[in-house]
Amino acid sequence: MALIVQKFGGTSVGSVERIRGVAARVLDTVAQGHRVAVVTSAMSGETNRLVALAHDIDPLPFSREYDLILSAGEQVAVGLLALAINAEARKRGLVPEGGTKARGYLGHQVGIHTDNGYSKARIREIDTKLLFSELDAGIVPVVAGFQGVDDSNSITTLGRGGSDTSAVALAAALRADDCEIYTDVDGVYTTDPRLCPKARKIERISYEEMMELASLGAKVLQIRSVELAAKFRVPLHVISSFSNTPGTRVVHREELGMSMEQVDVSGVAADNNQVKYHLRGLPNRPGVAAMVFGALTRESIVVDVIVQDMPVSGMASLSFTVGEAEALRTQTALERLKAEAFREMEIQSDKSLAKVSIVGVGMQHHPGVAARMFQILGEQNIDIRLISTSEIKVSCLVAADQMKLAVESLHRGFGLDRLD
Repeated sequence: MALIVQKFGGTSVGSVERIRGVAARVLDTVAQGHRVAVVTSAMSGETNRLVALAHDIDPLPFSREYDLILSAGEQVAVGLLALAINAEARKRGLVPEGGTKARGYLGHQVGIHTDNGYSKARIREIDTKLLFSELDAGIVPVVAGFQGVDDSNSITTLGRGGSDTSAVALAAALRADDCEIYTDVDGVYTTDPRLCPKARKIERISYEEMMELASLGAKVLQIRSVELAAKFRVPLHVISSFSNTPGTRVVHREELGMSMEQVDVSGVAADNNQVKYHLRGLPNRPGVAAMVFGALTRESIVVDVIVQDMPVSGMASLSFTVGEAEALRTQTALERLKAEAFREMEIQSDKSLAKVSIVGVGMQHHPGVAARMFQILGEQNIDIRLISTSEIKVSCLVAADQMKLAVESLHRGFGLDRLD
């Protein structure tokens, strides 16, 4: 008998009919003799609705109250799913009329303790006493993803896609045998099938590759959830809520065996939600870059690609990218820095760019992968604006209207169309 954590995304619980389908799937797993804990997102579209309401009132609403608002979506989903599991359990004769097979819980009720980084809180610990008590009693605990509670007893949220992190954290705390992530796709693909129809499903992928893909625009899993899974060796399985086809296993690098020697690139990621900032007129002296990025760090803004240009006439300039969702906060932080420290600094932004990346643990064993990428893009007359690299990925910033062509060309050029 295994202990399994099952997480269902917003599309999986997007309607009453789909919630009933999830309830049936949960009880099918229980019928196989397993103990099951469930984590659910808000119903699809609900978090966006709550975000829009908050932003209508305050363009920069990030605060304790903002998290209180956003957490409401999961509360509704948890209640509905627990109701559906109980109704289905009664229909199957698993519990008597009025009996209980599932109970819904919010993050603070099951002891998900976080720091107070509102809208981007990080989980510190989980008190599993209540959860184990329910599991031992044959109850399915249905837990609200995306949320927790800080030391001042305020509700916090983990950032968009945070329900994945909730599920993996629970699986780690419970020492679960498997963590199943149910979504609207049937696994992880070599690239976004909407951009490239020849994208292929990957049977197994390493934690490292999945982390890179998640950070580079692939929306299957939140990057923090993969980091947690790798750290605590949580088995991850990405599966479709709407079919019974095998999904994708996220495993440790050594479990890939010879596949890492056979393929140098495993996937192509794309992200058109990028904003490039170019700062000119900075003093050419040590410590200036630290002041710029320190100002952004204090606002919890994650910076991606960074390029510092050669100084001209004693003045320095640098470029960096952030996610589009961070653009307003970035602009505000930079304008404050200009007023306080660098009055000559010019702030320029460009939203017409996209990031295209290749990822693969095999890249470290195959020299010339980056050169091949640049050649493929050059043959399509795709201009590269910025470049960023790591051990297992190369990212290029290109014009947004060339993103699809870049993805298709790289997918074909690295032979991903031909994978079995």
